[in-house]
Amino acid sequence: MNQPARVANMFARLVLSTTVCFCGGCHALPAWTTGPIKPAPLEPGDTIMFIAPAGELNEKRMTLAKQRLEDMGFVIKQRDDLFRKHGYLAGPDEVRAEEIMAAFEDPEVDAIFPGTGGYGTTRILDMLDYRSIRRHPKMLIGFSDITGLHLAINRRAGLVTFHSPNPQYGLGSEGNFSEFSATYFWRALLKSSYFDEDGERLAPGWTYAFPEDVPAPKTLATGKARGRLVGGNFSLVAATMGTPYEIQTRGKILFVEDVREAPYRIDRFLSTMRLAGKLEELNGVILGKFTRTEKEGEDPSPFSVNEVFEQYFADLGIPVIYDFPVGHYKFNATLPIGAVVELEATEDGSRVTVLEDPVKLEK
Repeated sequence: MNQPARVANMFARLVLSTTVCFCGGCHALPAWTTGPIKPAPLEPGDTIMFIAPAGELNEKRMTLAKQRLEDMGFVIKQRDDLFRKHGYLAGPDEVRAEEIMAAFEDPEVDAIFPGTGGYGTTRILDMLDYRSIRRHPKMLIGFSDITGLHLAINRRAGLVTFHSPNPQYGLGSEGNFSEFSATYFWRALLKSSYFDEDGERLAPGWTYAFPEDVPAPKTLATGKARGRLVGGNFSLVAATMGTPYEIQTRGKILFVEDVREAPYRIDRFLSTMRLAGKLEELNGVILGKFTRTEKEGEDPSPFSVNEVFEQYFADLGIPVIYDFPVGHYKFNATLPIGAVVELEATEDGSRVTVLEDPVKLEK
């Protein structure tokens, strides 16, 4: 390829890598955007709205989560029918979509806490108004099936969101969060965590540290890279491929996790991404916890999950780590989707650092 053609090709790749669509349902993408927007952090007195965008909620657990948040000084808002049930869903699609939009558009609401995952977010992604979400940026948390919202809102509204424990498990558990999960949940969400005792701004971002009771991640491929963080639950990442909400990986750091997915199914997710050209575009990979990958009584898989990962990632020439504590696991780190992170993987260990504050601290 000659020099002018190379320049033109690089320019086209740059345009595509910075593209976000803000409309509600079209497949076309505008040429340029102003980049991600950030929500305001939380402080006592703020209003958090509980929503049920996927599976039905456990009233006992959600009540406990509500009490704990109120004890911290937060105001909790929720619909009267929060504990509704519609088959395996927390209400009909129209109701769940309307609840999400009402939370974003309600001027009293400062943050949105989906109660749990389960299943259902992919049924309503085309029913959300992403222009309105961008006009009303608010903190959105959650993991598992909530990944559907993270993917769509990150892609179509350009809003930084937080892959984190859900209220039903953690805050709503009898023993509360694990200390590790609580540390990074509140580090990301609370306004006070961005300032020192004298009220001075701390240096942007943070590095994840692993105490003795939290196994540190391991290195699959060495290297050092930076990029915006994208990803979440792997089955949701795979389910949205070929849609207007599919993940954009060019120049990004990908993280994925999952539960109850056999190695051959994880292999299928990876082959889908490889065939779509998503793996070769990456700057780095953070593989989280993949729990309960084999059913009791079944013959063990010929390939382990880690062997599948090695087949896809070992020769990409980018840093890759695995067993990072995120996902369906008692140690579930909160990760800011859309923020710039740095991944360093060496033979002796790894380091994941958030390089910017993922919240908007200035008015």
